[in-house]
This record gives sequence, structure tokens and C-alpha cells, in this order.
Amino acid sequence: MARPDKLPKFLSDEEVGRLLGQPNERYFSPQRDKLMMRVQLSAGLRPGEVVALKPENIDFNSGRIDIREGKSAKDCVVLVGNRLIEDLQAWMERRPGSEWLFPTSKGRKVDTSYLRRSVKRYAEEAGLGELNRISPHTLRHTFATKLYRSAGSIRRVQKALGHSDLSATMIYTHVAQEELETDMKGLWE
Repeated sequence: MARPDKLPKFLSDEEVGRLLGQPNERYFSPQRDKLMMRVQLSAGLRPGEVVALKPENIDFNSGRIDIREGKSAKDCVVLVGNRLIEDLQAWMERRPGSEWLFPTSKGRKVDTSYLRRSVKRYAEEAGLGELNRISPHTLRHTFATKLYRSAGSIRRVQKALGHSDLSATMIYTHVAQEELETDMKGLWE
């Protein structure tokens, strides 16, 4: 059994709404930041995979995102919903010419340290407690937790996260077990 301090930190739906409500999309960088966070929440990508995305990695017809040389130099495929795809299409009109999907205003690749700082800043602005627990990886954990709750299949979560070893994914079953215990204890109280 995983130790409680080793369980993944994740955001509730309400916390996600508050976090995504912070960036002012009228401006270039906040719109880009919000889209990067939404991609992480919708596809479970690692921070390095998000900043390395290129426009040709997105199939705007099917909602397919091809991850090229992710962790351990592995390729994988993820799917996202229509609303995010529509927002990414609109982003394509606004972004500067660049090889990167989410470039800086000068067309350069965004650094993962920038992504970490921006997620923390938006979390602070949203009034989310325990700021030390909120990072881009928290968004990946939030995706995995939500997917596990919805699909009920640890193998599907494993495939979506690109884990080669199932034991790396099993931590999400502990989260569900804790929630089940809480729900059962409160059933008749």
C-alpha cells in the first residue's frame, strides 16, 4: 500500500474551474497558458510533452494528438474533446509563426519552468490552498484520477498516461479506495 504522502495530489472539479478561470484570454500569454493547462487536464500530458507540441501533432478532424518522443523517447496518441479542438483551432489563428504549438510571443519554445511558475501563479490567484502541492504534474494526476473514476479501468489509465509498467499507474486505485471508504462510512450518518 502506498504511503499517504506518496499518493498523487489532484484537483477537484471546482478547483479546476477556479484555476482555469484565472487567465485573461484577451491577452496572448494567458490564453496560451490556459490552453496548455487544458491540454494537460484533457490528455494527461507531461509538462515537457505539452511545451514540445507542434501544430502537425494535432489532427483537428479527429481530436487526436500525437506525442512524439515523450518520456523514454516513446511515441503515443491521445484524444481530446471537440471543445478543446475548437479552441486550439482558434489559437492557431492567433499564435505567431513558429514550429511550436504554444510558443512565446517571439515564436520560441516555452520552457517547462515557465509552465510550473504560471500554474502556481494561477493557483495562487484562484485562492487554492496548499500551493506547494499544485504544479503541472498535479494537472496530469487530476486527469488520471478523473479518467480512472470515469472508466474504472486501470489499464485504460495506464495506456492514456503512457506508463510501460502497470505498477506506476496503480497509485490511482489507492485514491479511489480512500474515496470509497469515505463514501461507505458516511452512508447512514
